[in-house]
Amino acid sequence: MGKKGLTRDSVVLLLIALPGLLHFLIFKYIPLTGNIIAFQNYNLFDGIWGSEWAGLEHFHKMLQVEEFFEVLQNTVLLSFYSILFGFPAPLLLALLLNELRSMLWKRYMQTLLYLPHFLSWVIIGGIFINLLSQKGLLFSLISQLTGSKLSILTEPSYFRSIIVSIGIWKEVGWGMIIYLAALAGINPSLYEAAMVDGAGRWRRMFQITLPLLMPAIVVLFLLRIGSVLDNNVEQVLIFLNPLVRDVGEVIDTYVYRAGLLEARFSYTTAIGIFKSLVGLIMVVSMNQLSKRVTGESIY
Repeated sequence: MGKKGLTRDSVVLLLIALPGLLHFLIFKYIPLTGNIIAFQNYNLFDGIWGSEWAGLEHFHKMLQVEEFFEVLQNTVLLSFYSILFGFPAPLLLALLLNELRSMLWKRYMQTLLYLPHFLSWVIIGGIFINLLSQKGLLFSLISQLTGSKLSILTEPSYFRSIIVSIGIWKEVGWGMIIYLAALAGINPSLYEAAMVDGAGRWRRMFQITLPLLMPAIVVLFLLRIGSVLDNNVEQVLIFLNPLVRDVGEVIDTYVYRAGLLEARFSYTTAIGIFKSLVGLIMVVSMNQLSKRVTGESIY
């Protein structure tokens, strides 16, 4: 088989895949070589080849800076809340939509729910900042109901709730599509047989729907765990202000501020490597745990 060489169909498929492969090579793999500056005292004018080597100095510095641990704590808490409340939301929404009998209503609700995904965070941020500002509609409504004129956007205790809630609202419809596609692949005869046996709607959901959705749930959960230290830098930057910085500063915004604005390139690159290693360890460990407990894994 190997002696025949590439067929015409194989060449066509390779040409179709070539733009995607080049994208990953140019924008994903080649930039990895820049991580070398984490082990240097990088100087912008001397470049990578002219900068002095520093070994693990910047990693030691990272573990000695109290500010880094505060930022790490904020990042973990924000990711934990996003997973706790945001991960089940698309699944629950897909299960609810799957129960709708009217295809017209189902398509209308799908379109309405995943439409916010296509809006940029600048637009979303502008909308909610106007709504929650002291002259906004929601602020006025809350003030009338509670009698309090507390500024929501500048109150640290509300910041994480705002970030998580708006993030769920924006992305829940897009995540729902994956589960709806998996639901569409379930054989209807399974439900018919269960109905003949007298299984109700809830029992069909727990005995048929959820077990068959388990592979998709596990894969999406493992991918989400791998980005546990990743927060949407655009979203956080839009809502971040000096009054909530103590609870709102995350690793991505900290790297942006310290790396680009303060020119601490080597130090922030070391933080980026640390974040990637944590994500890799989380994916590998949770994948092994999932394989033993549920029998499902991504590899």
